[in-house]
Amino acid sequence: MDTTKWKFFVLFILLTLLSCSSKGDKGLGYTFFGSKKNSDHLIDIKAYKYTLENGLRVIIHENHKLPIFSYYTFFDVGGRFEPNHLVGGTHFLEHMMFKGAKKYGPGSIENIVEGNGGFNNAYTSRDLTVYDNHMPAGNIEQIIDLEVDRMQNLLLEPVSFETERKVVLDERLRNYDSNPSNLLFLRMMEAIFEKTPYGRSVIGTSEEIKNIKREDMLKYFHANYAPNNAVIVISGDVNVSDVMKKITQMYGPLQASADLSQYKEKINQDKLYRHQGRYNRDIEINGINPYPMYILAYKGEKVGSRRGFALDILASILGSGESSYLNLEFVNSKKPVLNNIYAGHYALFKNGVFIIGGEMLPKQKLKPHKTKLISSLKKICNDQQFAMERAVKKIKNQYLVQMINQLKTNEGVAHFLGLEEIAYGDFEYYKKEFEIYNSITAAEVVSVCNELFSSDEHIFISIWAKHLNK
Repeated sequence: MDTTKWKFFVLFILLTLLSCSSKGDKGLGYTFFGSKKNSDHLIDIKAYKYTLENGLRVIIHENHKLPIFSYYTFFDVGGRFEPNHLVGGTHFLEHMMFKGAKKYGPGSIENIVEGNGGFNNAYTSRDLTVYDNHMPAGNIEQIIDLEVDRMQNLLLEPVSFETERKVVLDERLRNYDSNPSNLLFLRMMEAIFEKTPYGRSVIGTSEEIKNIKREDMLKYFHANYAPNNAVIVISGDVNVSDVMKKITQMYGPLQASADLSQYKEKINQDKLYRHQGRYNRDIEINGINPYPMYILAYKGEKVGSRRGFALDILASILGSGESSYLNLEFVNSKKPVLNNIYAGHYALFKNGVFIIGGEMLPKQKLKPHKTKLISSLKKICNDQQFAMERAVKKIKNQYLVQMINQLKTNEGVAHFLGLEEIAYGDFEYYKKEFEIYNSITAAEVVSVCNELFSSDEHIFISIWAKHLNK
């Protein structure tokens, strides 16, 4: 199971699929919202959306090329939703979701899925939690039954709870405390999102993990892991009508979580996620890496904003590929100082961060490099060779290829549509995002570049064995 730092790029997809008509079907236990007929959009993924009376949203995409399907369950809950006494609880709960429910006990999920030639996984982020199953066709009813059971009847068996706590503590030690790059990213998030829910670790600190109580997690589970806080996305060799009959029959009796909308309204207030970090400062972390690694962090944007898409393109121009500006300047130059360098715009649902990171070569000094890096960034935006029309077009084409490859599989389609639905409440919002992204100009990229790097509102975080601070 992966505690992921997934990066949310919604780009354009070269798929021309038939649309279905849109109408409301009443008396079936759900409402149907289909794709619009005669769509003017070149991109149109044929999918059907239904909402059950208990609030569960279901999206189905038929693909009969191979006798397989992918089944995703998205919960609109992640690390930022946790109360202070339950930091790390969502990720811990992700582990417990595989440890048995009333009907399907410990080990049953893996035995059923793997025993039928399939596989499953899950991940927890700051914004959401995702569970996925990938199976041969013909197993859809059992997967529905399994997922209904753990949504309704999760055990959180006390012995398994304590056993899994040790597993999570070990994961914290291996993947963060003993992993310089992950620890660096975690500390960067703490600094740039100081005093906000995004500033906390998804996995939690060792002390926070030790303090999680089973009864608190159970309350959290019942409040958030309910049909009106979930989206089911199925892509593959299935029949829409047959699947919806089964889902309505099996998920329909589940009760919605009470007072969820009021709780969400409070936790989703934009003011909670505004950048409050202390800028223009250095943070040094003691690590096990023999050569310094660093991240230079600036304010970013939340998913879906026009400025955010311009920052995505800027990041790619700066740090994507051997011929990118930063690689040519510091890695592939006549006198290289870095082993590697990268740039990225990490867009979350409520805010974001723009980062540039690298690892020093032996005998190269960190402080002079930091000075030169920041100086170079302030100058680059107005370089005549920077962000020309063809450079922006190149980046857009690269994203096109990336997205086409992602959407070749049932997993890619289901995950993509689910993210759209969770982020915007509309799985077809990618059409609007396509329009925005495709209309970004080179002038806009230059503008956001100047805005970003002319400011001293950045934080420089580094990790190195010779740093003294923990």
